[in-house]
Amino acid sequence: QVQLVESGGGLVKTGDSLSLSCTPSGRISSVSAMAWFRQAPTEEREFVAAINLNGDVSNYASSVKGRFTISRDNAKTTMYLQMNNMKPEDTAVFYCAGSESRTLGIGVGEYDYWGQGTQVTVAS
Repeated sequence: QVQLVESGGGLVKTGDSLSLSCTPSGRISSVSAMAWFRQAPTEEREFVAAINLNGDVSNYASSVKGRFTISRDNAKTTMYLQMNNMKPEDTAVFYCAGSESRTLGIGVGEYDYWGQGTQVTVAS
């Protein structure tokens, strides 16, 4: 089994920056692609960004492209999400996800492991 723990959420103002981290534990060797999703109140969980095992290929939702950057450390364990120029519509619970597949999926069902989530709130 794999456990994922997010950290770094909080309250920021419009235009501010915030960085999230996701630290895996357990059978981390089984995790290949990793991703960030988010879920706003009354909304479905949506894809934010994904990154491959080596950290050299990524993709982003159009709503965050150019503002958010996903990365992974050299040990291919901890994953990060650097969020810049934040907007009130970024307010959501952000979830870390891991997949045993190499595919950078954008669907919730494509990921095998999930963290508990961390709240991000952007005040206008």
